[in-house]
Amino acid sequence: MSLNALTAIAPVDGRYARHTRDLAPWFSEQGLMQARVRVEIAWLKALAAEPAITEVPALSAEGTAALERIAAEFDNAAGERVKAIEATTNHDVKAIEYYIKEQMQDHPELAARMEFVHFACTSEDINNLAYGVMVGEARNEVMLPALDGIVDTLRQLSGEFADQPMLSRTHGQPASPSTMGKEFANVVHRLQAQREQLAGVVCRGKINGAVGNFNAHVVAYPEVDWPALARRVVSDLGLEPSSHTTQIEPHDYLAEMFHAFMRANTILLDASRDIWGYISLGYFKQKVVAGEVGSSTMPHKVNPIDFENAEGNLGLANAVFDHLAGKLPVSRFQRDLTDSTVLRNIGMGFAWSLIAWKAFARGLGKLEIESTRMDEDLDANWEVLGEAVQTVMRRYGIDSPYEKLKDFTRGRRITPEALHEFIDAQDIPEEARARLRELTPGRYTGLADRLARDV
Repeated sequence: MSLNALTAIAPVDGRYARHTRDLAPWFSEQGLMQARVRVEIAWLKALAAEPAITEVPALSAEGTAALERIAAEFDNAAGERVKAIEATTNHDVKAIEYYIKEQMQDHPELAARMEFVHFACTSEDINNLAYGVMVGEARNEVMLPALDGIVDTLRQLSGEFADQPMLSRTHGQPASPSTMGKEFANVVHRLQAQREQLAGVVCRGKINGAVGNFNAHVVAYPEVDWPALARRVVSDLGLEPSSHTTQIEPHDYLAEMFHAFMRANTILLDASRDIWGYISLGYFKQKVVAGEVGSSTMPHKVNPIDFENAEGNLGLANAVFDHLAGKLPVSRFQRDLTDSTVLRNIGMGFAWSLIAWKAFARGLGKLEIESTRMDEDLDANWEVLGEAVQTVMRRYGIDSPYEKLKDFTRGRRITPEALHEFIDAQDIPEEARARLRELTPGRYTGLADRLARDV
């Protein structure tokens, strides 16, 4: 059986492959291989640029370009060759080293420097930097733009629905009204904060040998400032150097990033459930897509499947991220191998998130406001104005205003006439009485319209 979208075991590479293909340059096996090649070449270039390492003379411009092409032109055929080498070595990073040497051997300038590929490195020196590059670039080039698109759409909806009053529900019961735009603005405000935290996580890396002390480096070249050279290599890869490590970079930044993803995902999960509820209440209808089927037996249905898919996949993403964040910063003594197989699943957390974010965005694009239905709910719940009345009564010193409104409204449907009769019976200034009589549930939205536009 050949491997394709129909035979793939994981839905991220099968059913949802079209939604996750943008992540493949980083989180596929080929993407990991190419990142490792980039790191190995960056290290070799740094060795050649260090005057004290006389056995690796400085590269010419042509030699540098030839070396860099090994990484830049790493394609599927290159990946297949690495796998063929790995079939013999049974070691993925050693296979990368041998592949690079193969590519250098026919170039006289590079061939003379072949034995300094992977010089004094442990596999983790290469892997941690490769993953740092992969995670940082995938976040910046795929995930943040996708999240920004959602925030922009939500911000647009906040303004579009800023003046549309709606009945709020606390504990599932009718509560003081808001506007639909303000409720979208709440999500924008929360997502913006998590987006900034996600973007602000600094990706880190190390290249300091088997237990983090430059042991082999110092024995071979005691005159070289190895920490300074390592800092240059790590920085040139776009990462922040980790100066104190065991064999592995401690992965604390990965936990920080995955927790930021989890918080953003939790906000979107919360919003998915609320929008699903608003659709169920009839506050939104969904645009009908030609040819689409809502139910295999009930032809009338237009199901909120995008928000349901988003909710389910957000849960999967957070389950992956939660395990990654809890596992990766923990390693026995100077090194164990439990992180190795786990690291390979980072792309799953990204992929499930991206699938969910795209579903959520599709759902937003199908929403059409049903203002008549929202107005009907407001008009059926005049008792929500009890909060306004008792608060004004408090201002003017009326005894036990909360208790009086509780007796008048709790568990009852109140008509406008009954509410106005109650207001007229209170000993409050005429101006305050007039202001209360002008209230309707649809007008009792406070500063919701302004808050909606603030975002």
